[in-house]
Amino acid sequence: MSALALGDPEPPGQPGRGSAKGPFSVRMPVPPTLRPVARTEDTDVYRLDILPADLELQAGVRTPCLTFGGSFVGPTIRAREGRRVLVTYRNRLPETANVHLHGGHVPADSDGHPMQVIDPGAERRYEYPNRQPGATLWYHDHSHHLEAEHVYRGMHGFYLIEGEDESRLRLPSGEYDVPIAIRDAQFDPNGGLVHGDPAARNVILVNGRSKPWFPVAARKYRLRVLNSSTLRYLKLNFGSLPVHQIGSDGGLLPAPVDRTGTDFPLAAGERLDLVVDFSGLAVGSKAMLTNQGQFTGDDRIEPVLCFTVDRRERDRSRLPGTLRPLPDLPPATVHRELTLSFDLNGTPVGLVNGLPFDADRVDQRIRRGTTEIWTVTNGDTATKYGPIQHSFHLHLTEFRVLDRDGRPPLPGDIGRKDTVPVPPGTSVRLQATFDDYLGRYMYHCHMLEHSSAGMMGQMEIVD
Repeated sequence: MSALALGDPEPPGQPGRGSAKGPFSVRMPVPPTLRPVARTEDTDVYRLDILPADLELQAGVRTPCLTFGGSFVGPTIRAREGRRVLVTYRNRLPETANVHLHGGHVPADSDGHPMQVIDPGAERRYEYPNRQPGATLWYHDHSHHLEAEHVYRGMHGFYLIEGEDESRLRLPSGEYDVPIAIRDAQFDPNGGLVHGDPAARNVILVNGRSKPWFPVAARKYRLRVLNSSTLRYLKLNFGSLPVHQIGSDGGLLPAPVDRTGTDFPLAAGERLDLVVDFSGLAVGSKAMLTNQGQFTGDDRIEPVLCFTVDRRERDRSRLPGTLRPLPDLPPATVHRELTLSFDLNGTPVGLVNGLPFDADRVDQRIRRGTTEIWTVTNGDTATKYGPIQHSFHLHLTEFRVLDRDGRPPLPGDIGRKDTVPVPPGTSVRLQATFDDYLGRYMYHCHMLEHSSAGMMGQMEIVD
């Protein structure tokens, strides 16, 4: 029996069959895994070039892209909790770039501060200690004023930390642990990416391909889903497939949450860690992942990825009843209020508490080891463009969502988070402990066109 969330308007392709240019005729690629160039007793060493590449994002058409390692979703770095990673990035672009490990607990000089750029032809080494629980992270460009366009044109990839506790959990692993980046795009008649009008981005890409199919065995899979858009909100649905959420931005939840049949709203930069069970489907069945447009108010439901069941296999993985306890919330000693908004008089300028980003200004000084509560408000309820969405991202550490406008958190707010949507006219209260490194770090709207326009603040962690 098919698990299609919709009627199947266009039969998905099969391996070696179907129109070369039709929907669901191209297999979804899985980002390649980057191999270390050296290993020591406690460290894996990598090199990765930032370079332009002409890639096939739509069947039969080559698109100029900016990439890590030559692929539109850059190579996946698979790290282990407690084992350090060193990555040297070489910039082979004709313009500056840098790299932020989104969700990483890293020293300040390896965080990808917007002003710490890699000049053309230069290289920079980043240190990732991985002294944090296993989680689905991602890396992307963060150079000021350029981050939105650089990420839009392809500068992003997965960074997966395997927790010390994960081997005993026996979650789906190896080829059954699949990272999936979903985002929107607009193409010109020659196949080039158009960065101009976000509302015109009418193509959804899944791991860099439009409407792909992906073969699965009739068994459980771990799917790590990232919204790698620069602006767009996604609303994903797996139809009638059994789906359990096992993690969010900052790693595993205390226990799986049954999300079968529900929507998954996902702001730009947010991640989902899911176990999806295809075992109830017959070989030859197809199941569709759909998306409902959220950024422009478009409520159409469109199929974006077709899973094709092509075999049966013995499944030795499991979905355990308990996963990873959440840390206790220490008492908060500081309360802060932030408002995200735009100054729309002339060229739009992004603001946090009424101020645009200034690299020479420290907005918050935070003592290392303290726990704080931040109330983040979207101040853009009535503008000449109408209400404006925002999403909030905190560098260095995760937070827990306490409430939204005094009401309980939403289903998507569960677990350890580093990115959270803030709809127009609403507030969200977050609690975080700053106990890792000293130095300057960012917080900002992760709708990257907004941060590129200045909607960022700077905090300094001090002793």
